[in-house]
Amino acid sequence: MGNSKSGALSKELLEDLQLNTKFTEEELCAWYQSFLKDCPSGRITRQQFESIYSKFFPDADPKAYAQHVFRSFDANGDGTLDFKEYVIALHMTTAGKPNQKLEWAFSLYDVDGNGAISKNEVLEIVTAIFKMISPEDMKHLPDDENTPEKRAEKIWTFFGKKDDDKLTEEEFIEGTLANKDILRLIQFEPQKVKERIKEKKP
Repeated sequence: MGNSKSGALSKELLEDLQLNTKFTEEELCAWYQSFLKDCPSGRITRQQFESIYSKFFPDADPKAYAQHVFRSFDANGDGTLDFKEYVIALHMTTAGKPNQKLEWAFSLYDVDGNGAISKNEVLEIVTAIFKMISPEDMKHLPDDENTPEKRAEKIWTFFGKKDDDKLTEEEFIEGTLANKDILRLIQFEPQKVKERIKEKKP
């Protein structure tokens, strides 16, 4: 990003982000200033991303989930995100269109990046999600999904897969769009997150 140290968001990038996200010019400019303050180099490391993410969840442990979110948005695998990747990450995890979100969710669950999801990968992400559920919310989970293992089993059963089967991106997206229960089970997006992100405007 050529202008990463200039302190002002370029017109091109601003227009691009407004086109691809639901954030306003005011929000984007404020976040950019805040981003540069935290990351003067114009790039954010995984550790910095985890730290910022944890501010949204002061009463939970989002580290494992944040690592997976970071991996799914580090498009070029260089271990950092630039401002655009960072904003797209915020947008996709809070306000993206259903199909966009599911494409992102697939990359989140495809831990090893081989283009298919295994049952173990589902369990790994669901375990990370469970670390972010507050003890109070945990009490209200149904019996058949109140542990990571039960929830992973329930998701896998919805897709009609055997234990050692794989799930393609097409199957994942089609199955999830066709079944609201799967959508609820695979995602972690309580209303609180949206509220906190709105509150975090510098």
